[in-house]
Amino acid sequence: MMRRCFATKKPETVMNVFDRNAKKLQKERTTILKDYKVYDYVKEEIGYRTFDRICDIKREFDVLVDLGCGRGYVSKHLQKEMVKTVYQCEITELLLKQCEKPEDVITHHMVVDEEFIPFKENSIDMFVSSLSLHWVNDLPGCFRQVQKSLKNDGAFIGCMFGGDTLFELRVSLQLAETELEGGFAPHISPFTDVRDLGSLLNNSDFTLLTIDVDEMTVIYPGIKELMHDLKGMGENNCAWSRKPMLHRNTIELANEKYKEMFGKEGGIPATFQIINFIGWKPDPSQAKPAKRGSGQVSFADLHKINEPTKDKDISNDEDKHSK
Repeated sequence: MMRRCFATKKPETVMNVFDRNAKKLQKERTTILKDYKVYDYVKEEIGYRTFDRICDIKREFDVLVDLGCGRGYVSKHLQKEMVKTVYQCEITELLLKQCEKPEDVITHHMVVDEEFIPFKENSIDMFVSSLSLHWVNDLPGCFRQVQKSLKNDGAFIGCMFGGDTLFELRVSLQLAETELEGGFAPHISPFTDVRDLGSLLNNSDFTLLTIDVDEMTVIYPGIKELMHDLKGMGENNCAWSRKPMLHRNTIELANEKYKEMFGKEGGIPATFQIINFIGWKPDPSQAKPAKRGSGQVSFADLHKINEPTKDKDISNDEDKHSK
């Protein structure tokens, strides 16, 4: 299984894995589909979950940026009580034209590449990004630009596909291609894992980090239907190392192996692993961890925390305070 790996110490390794122009074209091709909304089920679901995480922050924000907004999967749910102004940003104008806006919130559309963020320093209250950053080559640079654009105590909330996404499809294609062609090429893009994402956010000077992992499993009739839907989502492979085509017999054998290894009643499962994260730009007002050695209770004594306090100890404390 391929993963994108980044150095845990500065300077980070900047990867050149993806053809960004190809990804732009893939997204634009989805806009000409008459039934494009049919393919948005994963992004709609995860977008709403990301919005729900924003709701947990009880604060009104002046300016929010939805980076890689797609068709507004997150920001269309925002309310005027939460934010005053929203910038919906995508790499292609054609996708922005299909982007849904939130009601009663001032909204602007901007063509923005996630690797080149145009906002001024200390100008944004919150950045949001849902299922877009896994196509970015320079994640360290992207995160640093986000951090720089945020105001102090500003939030960065988002999610990315994790390393176990579509592992069933990856394994099936590799086995089929190896058997028929004597080797395989990567047909599923490499994804970031939790450890790398945490290191990147930390190295970009985000604080109070929260990272968790979720999974979404979708059942498809077969491998062709799965690959067709991925193309409709604009989530087909854009890695430089991708092969231009898959042979029909390879796809058929991969479908057989998929069903043999992972098949369930009703079809084949496809796993989408979602890495959710929240990071904050440092500010003096934020809570800070206690100094090392300032604790009053040893970890070795934690098992005693529910034991009743002895009467003798209480009386001694009261005597001391009365003197």
